[in-house]
Amino acid sequence: MASDGIELDDPYLFLEEVESPESLAFANEANEKCLAALGDPSETQTYKRVLAALTSDERIPHVGMMGYDEGGEMLLYNFWRDAKNPKGLWRKTTLTSYKSPNTEWTTVLDLDTLAKEEDISWVWKGYVPLPRSLDPKSGGDENGRVTRVLLQLSRGGADATYLREFDLLTESFVEEEGFSLPEGKTRARWKSRDVLLVGADVGEDSMTTSGYPRTVREWSRGTKVEDAPIVFEVEKTDVSCSHYLADETHREGGALYEVQCRSITFYESTYFVKKDTNLFVKLAIAENTDVTFFGKWMILHVKADWTPEDNGTHMAFKTDSLIYVDAQSFLDFSQAKESGSKDDIKAAAEKLDYKLLFEPTATTSYAGFSETKNYLILYSLEDVKEKLQFFKLGEGGGDFVLVGGDEEGKIRSATCRAVDSKTNDLFWFTTSSYTQPSTLYLADASKGSGGNDDYITSKLKSLPAMYDSSNLEVKQLFATSKDGTKVPYFIVSKKGIVLDGTTPTLLYGYGGFEISLGPHYVVTAGISWLEKGGVYVEANIRGGGEYGPSWHQSALKENRNKAYEDFIAVAQDLIERKVCDSSTLACRGGSNGGLLTGNMLVQAPDLFGAIHIAVPLLDMKRYSKLLAGASWMGEYGDPDTNDWESFLHTYSPYHNIDSTRTNYPATLLTTSTRDDRVHPAHARKMVKKMWDMGAGKDWGPIYYYENIEGGHGGAADSKQEAFMTSLAYDFMWRALTSSLP
Repeated sequence: MASDGIELDDPYLFLEEVESPESLAFANEANEKCLAALGDPSETQTYKRVLAALTSDERIPHVGMMGYDEGGEMLLYNFWRDAKNPKGLWRKTTLTSYKSPNTEWTTVLDLDTLAKEEDISWVWKGYVPLPRSLDPKSGGDENGRVTRVLLQLSRGGADATYLREFDLLTESFVEEEGFSLPEGKTRARWKSRDVLLVGADVGEDSMTTSGYPRTVREWSRGTKVEDAPIVFEVEKTDVSCSHYLADETHREGGALYEVQCRSITFYESTYFVKKDTNLFVKLAIAENTDVTFFGKWMILHVKADWTPEDNGTHMAFKTDSLIYVDAQSFLDFSQAKESGSKDDIKAAAEKLDYKLLFEPTATTSYAGFSETKNYLILYSLEDVKEKLQFFKLGEGGGDFVLVGGDEEGKIRSATCRAVDSKTNDLFWFTTSSYTQPSTLYLADASKGSGGNDDYITSKLKSLPAMYDSSNLEVKQLFATSKDGTKVPYFIVSKKGIVLDGTTPTLLYGYGGFEISLGPHYVVTAGISWLEKGGVYVEANIRGGGEYGPSWHQSALKENRNKAYEDFIAVAQDLIERKVCDSSTLACRGGSNGGLLTGNMLVQAPDLFGAIHIAVPLLDMKRYSKLLAGASWMGEYGDPDTNDWESFLHTYSPYHNIDSTRTNYPATLLTTSTRDDRVHPAHARKMVKKMWDMGAGKDWGPIYYYENIEGGHGGAADSKQEAFMTSLAYDFMWRALTSSLP
C-alpha cells in the first residue's frame, strides 16, 4: 500500500511485454469484443466520409523546394497518399506546373511497391536533404539542386526509423557505400556530402535511458558507423543530444555555425557553438533558452526572466521574450564567463547590445517564427488568436526593422514556409479556421508592408469544403478555473443553437508540453460530429503554450492538477450555459491528452456521458520505465523519488480507479501495438483492471481497441486512420444519444 491507500502491487505487468503471445491474445480478444458490441467501423457512413476526405484528390499537395532543374525551374517534391496509393508516392513537379490547375507529377519513389517488394509495411517519416551549400555536385545555392537525401522509413508507423540514402539524380537508393542504418531512434545531419553527424544505437551505452542518442559520431562514407569517432557525448540520464550545422553564409554578415546541444530534460538544454575556430563555446544562457541564428545574429527565446546579473548588461528581459544579439559578441561573452576572469567578462559584456523582437503581455505570447532570405516572420498569440509581423534584416545584415503585419490577432491558423530561404523572400502561405478549409497561396515577404495579407501574390490551391459548415459559427468563451484563472476555449456550433442542455457536445483538450491548440480546419470532427448537429469545443488549458512558457510551467509536476481543474471548469461552464448537460457531454484526448481524459474518468466521472482515451499515459508510477517515458520527467516528475508520494499518485488514473463506485461513464480506450513512444501497456493495464474491478457492476460500458500498426499516431495509413476515427466518434455519439448496445 502507499499514499491514500493506493495499491502498488501490479498483477497486470505481463501486459507490458509488447508482442508476447499473452499480450497480443489479450489485444485481439478485446478488439473482437469491441467490434462485436459496436460493429465494424468500416461499414459505417462515417468511415466512408472520413476516408474519402483523407484520400481526396482535391487535398492540397504541400511541397518542399529541392533546387532547380537544368532549365532553371524550381523543383518541388511532395509526398502523397490516396485510395490507389495507401502507403504513398514521393513525387516531383516544377513551380510552373504546380501553379497550374492540373499539376503534372513524376513519381520518384512508390512506397506501396517498395513495401510489397521488401515485405515490410513501410510508413513514410520524411527525409533529410543534403544542403546544396555542402554538396560540390549540386551546382550551388543559386541554381543548383539537391542531389542526395536520407530517407526515414518506419516499420508499421513506429517512431523508430530505418535510415537509407537516396540519390535524387538516379532516383534510386545508394547501394555502393551508401549511408544506411537499421531500425532505431536515429538522428542524422549532413556535415558534407561524404560525412554524417549521426546519433544511433550502436550498443555500448550509445542511447540514453529515454531511448534517444547519447553520442554523436562523425561517420565517413565507406566506414562502419561503430568505428566512427565520437565527437559529442552526454550523460546516460539526459534525454538526448544532437549536433548540426547552421549555415548562415547566404546572409550578409553570416557565418557557418556548428552547434552541439545537450538536452538534459525535455525543456532544459545546454548549447555549445563553434564559429571559425576549432573550439566549441558553451553559451552563457539559462538551460531553458532556445537558440537559433539569422545572418550574424543569434536569436534567443528566453523562457525565464533574464536579469542583468546573468546577461551581462543593464537590461532585463521577461519570460517569453524574443531577443537577438551579435553572435560573435555573445560567443566572446560566453567564453569569458567560462574562463571566469572578471576583467574578461566585463570587457566582453561592454560589447553586448541586445535587441528586442517580441515582449509578452498578460494576454499575448510568442508562438515562433519563419524566415525567408531577408525577412523574419514572427507569430504571436493574442488570447489564442494568431498575429503575424514582418521584420526585415537591415542593410549590411544590420538590425531587424518591423515593416508590416497584422494589427490584431485573428481566429485562424496561418503558416508561412519559405520557398527557398537561401535565395529569395517567397513563401508558401497557408490559412484555415475551424470552419474554413485550407487555402495555399504563394506570397512575397517583401510586399508585407500592410495588415491585409498584401504579401500574397497568387492563390495556388484550395481545399474544397469537406463538410457542411454553412450554418456554423465559432465563438471564443472563457471559463473560470478553481483558482480564479480565466481559461479560454473555442466553441463551434450551429447558429442560433437552442440552449437546453440536449445537444451532444464534444470537448477536446491536451494541456501539456507547451503545445498550443488553436483554430484549424476540423475535417474529421466536422464530418463525424458537427454535421450531425453536435457542438465541438477545444479547451486552451494550462500546461499548453497558449500564453507562453508561464502558462505551461504553471501546470508542471506538483501543479498538474491545474490543467485538470481548467478542463473541468470548461466542462462545467458548458453545462452552466446549457449548451449540454453531463449526459450529453463527451471528452476526448490523446497521448498527454489521454492522461487528461484518463483523469477525467477517475476525478470527474459524473461530468461526462462518454470519454475517449487515446494512446494514453495512465500508469504514472511506471511511466518513466516504459519506452520514452524517462524523457517526460521534466513535465510530470520522477516516480522513483518523493514526487510519487508528494503529488504524482494523485493524477495516476491507473491507481485511482474507485472500486466503490456504482458506475463510470461509457469509455473507449484505444492504442497501437507499434507505438514506441507511449507504451500500449498504459491502456492495456487500465482497461484490464477496470474490467476486473467492475465485474458485476454498472460500469461503462468500457471498450478497448488496439491497432496492431500505427505508432503513436494510432494509424499507419488512411484506412486505419478512418477506421480509428469513426470508431471513436460513433462510439461517443451513440453514448450521448442513448444508442449504445
